Amino acid sequence: MNTIANRAAPLLALAICLAASPAHADEADSTIIVTAPTATDAAEERASRTPGGTDVVSYEDYADKSVVSLRDTLAFSPGVYLQPRYGQEVRISIRGSGLSRGFHMRGLTLLQDGVPINLADDNGDFQELEPIFFDHLEVYRGANALRFGSGTLGGAVNGVTPTGRTAEGFYLRGDVGSFDSYRGLVSAGVAGDRVDAWGAISADTSNGDRDHMKRRSFRFHGNVGLKLSDVVSTRFYASYNNIKQEIPGALTYNQALTTPRRASAAAVAGDQARDIVSLRLQNRTTFDWGAFKLDVGGFVNAKSLYHPIFQVIDQDSLDLGGFVRADYMAGPVEVTLGGEWRRGTTDALQFVNIAGRRGALTFDADQTARTANIYGEVRVRPVERLTLIAGGVYADGVRKRRVNVSTSLGGRIAFDAFSPKFGLLFEPGENVQLFANYSRSAEFPGFGEVFQTIGTPPVSQVVSTIRPQRAWTAEIGTRGKMGVVSWDLALYRSTLKGELLQFTTNASIPAATFNADRTLHQGVEAALEIAPTDWLRLRQVYTYSDLRFRDDSQFGDNRLPVVPKHVYRAEARIGSDALHVAPNVEWVPDGPYADYRNQVRTPGYALLGVTGGARMAEGVDAFVDVRNITGKKAIGDISAVIAATAPSNVTPAASAIYYPVERRAVSAGIRARF
Repeated sequence: MNTIANRAAPLLALAICLAASPAHADEADSTIIVTAPTATDAAEERASRTPGGTDVVSYEDYADKSVVSLRDTLAFSPGVYLQPRYGQEVRISIRGSGLSRGFHMRGLTLLQDGVPINLADDNGDFQELEPIFFDHLEVYRGANALRFGSGTLGGAVNGVTPTGRTAEGFYLRGDVGSFDSYRGLVSAGVAGDRVDAWGAISADTSNGDRDHMKRRSFRFHGNVGLKLSDVVSTRFYASYNNIKQEIPGALTYNQALTTPRRASAAAVAGDQARDIVSLRLQNRTTFDWGAFKLDVGGFVNAKSLYHPIFQVIDQDSLDLGGFVRADYMAGPVEVTLGGEWRRGTTDALQFVNIAGRRGALTFDADQTARTANIYGEVRVRPVERLTLIAGGVYADGVRKRRVNVSTSLGGRIAFDAFSPKFGLLFEPGENVQLFANYSRSAEFPGFGEVFQTIGTPPVSQVVSTIRPQRAWTAEIGTRGKMGVVSWDLALYRSTLKGELLQFTTNASIPAATFNADRTLHQGVEAALEIAPTDWLRLRQVYTYSDLRFRDDSQFGDNRLPVVPKHVYRAEARIGSDALHVAPNVEWVPDGPYADYRNQVRTPGYALLGVTGGARMAEGVDAFVDVRNITGKKAIGDISAVIAATAPSNVTPAASAIYYPVERRAVSAGIRARF
C-alpha cells in the first residue's frame, strides 16, 4: 500500500496543479488565498444557528504564526485544550474528552471538508490534517457537533480548505526558524464559469526543540469543482501525506523541569518514530433546489504506518465510507436528516524492535471496524426571536480481530447507542444570543480499549465486558457583539457513566483501561475580544475545567488528571496590516494532577510570546513568531498513570510520563499572493 500511495501521489498532484495552473490568468486577482470572506461568513452563519458552544477560526487569526500543529490554529478557540508533545503530536481535549489516551486522540471527530479522517474505530491521527492548507476551521463542542453526525463528548473540528472560487491566483509562503526549521507552501487556484480547481503543496523539515525529534514531511491537497447544472454541483478532493517523525519520548518529573531538551533513553535506543504515508480521495455532490438541499458523497483513505516504539508496529489500513445529508426549510421550520457509514480493515503486524528496525514477528492480525450513524434535527421558530431545536443521533459499531500469529486471542464486539438533543436559541437583540441545550453523548471503545492485556497471568484478548462511555450534558451560554466588545461564553455540566479510564486490575476490573462508574465534567468556556480602535485588539480565552470521580470505589472523589483547572490565554494586537505587533501570554496558575490517585501535581507556569507582521509591498507580507521568550521550563502534557511517585531531593520521581513545554524559539517568514 505504501508503494501504491507513493506512485499515485505525484500523478494526483500533477493533475490537480495543472488544472490550477494560470490557464485563466486573466481571471486571477490579488485575493488573499486563504481568507475568503464568503466561505468564513457562511461558516459563522451556520455556527450562529447552533444553540451551544461553537466558533469559527479563520486563517487570518493565525497567519503570523509558524503553523506546525492544531495548537497553532486553535489556541484562541474557547474550551479547546491543546498541549504539544512533539512535532505535530499534541494533546487535544474538549470538555475532558480522551483523558485516558496518552497518545493521539479519542472522543473527538476530526474532519477535512466535512469528511471524517478518523479511522473506522473512531480513533484518529491529527497529523494528517495540514493546518497551513486551511481557509478556516469550524469547532463544534460537545453535542453541538450533531450536524457532522458526531455524538462524542468532545464534539468535532472541521478543517475547510480553499477552492478555486474562494482563492484564485497564486499564494507562496516560506518560513525559517530555530532548530533548523524550514517550511514552504505553494498553492494556486483558478475558476471558470463551470469549473474551478485549487491545489497546494507543502514541505517542512525541523530538528525539533528536543533530541531525537527530527521531522520531515511532504504534503499535497487539491480539489476540482464542477457545476453540472443550476441544480447539481460536485467536488473531488485528493490528499497525500508523507510524514517522518522521530519520537523523543516522555521524561521524568525532574528531567522535564531541568533538562527538557533530552530524549528518553528508550526512545533513542529503539530509534522510536511515527512514519505515515497516506492517500485520501473523497467526493461531495450537491443537489440544490432552493428550499431543499441534498449532499451525498464517499471517501477512501489508504494509510501505511511504520511505528517503532516498544515494538515495531507496522500497519496498512484501508477505510472507506459514504454519507448523505438533506436540509429542508419551509418558513419557520428547518429539518436536517443525515447518515454516515465507515468500514476499515487493518493488516496489523508487530515485530521485535531492533534499533528501529523489524526483528522477529510477534503479532499478525486482521482487524476490521465498522461505524455507522443516522442523525436528524428539527429547528422551529414559534416567534421571531426564539428557535427551538430537537434532534438525535443513533450510532452502532463493530470491532473484530482475527489473530494469525500470536498467543493473543481475537474476537468480536458490537455496540449501539441513541443520543438525543434538545435546545433553544433566543436573540434578544440583533447581535446578541442566549442559548441552552441538554444532550446525551456516547463513545464506543476502539481497538486499543477492546483488545487489551488482562488477567493473571496476562492474556491479550477481547474485553467483552467493556461498554460505551455515555454522558448527559447540560449547557447554557451567550455570544454576541456590542460596540467594541464581542464575547462567547458557555457553561456546561456533564454527568458521565462508564468513562474510559485507567484502573488497578482486579477480579472485577480485568483490564487497565476500563469503564468508571460515575464521573463529572463541568466547566466554563469563555472568549472575550475588545477592539476599541482599528489599531488595537485584545482577545482572551479562559477555560475552567472541574473534572472528577464521583464516589469511586478506587479513587473516591479525586480530580481527573491531565487537564488543569484554569487555563488563560491573551493576545494584544497593536497596529495595522501595514505594521503590527502582538504580544501574547499563556498562563496555567496550577498544573494538573499526573495520576488518578492525586499523588503528584505539576507546577503552574506562564509562557510569554510575541508575533508581528509588516506589509513589504502590495501582496507581500513578512511575519515573525517568538515563543517562550523567557525560556521557561515547565511541564505541558502528561501521560496519566494510576499512581505517580512524588519527586523529592532524595528520590526523584521515576515515572517517565511528562512532556516539557516548547522551548524558546524564533521563526520568520514571507507570504506573497498574486
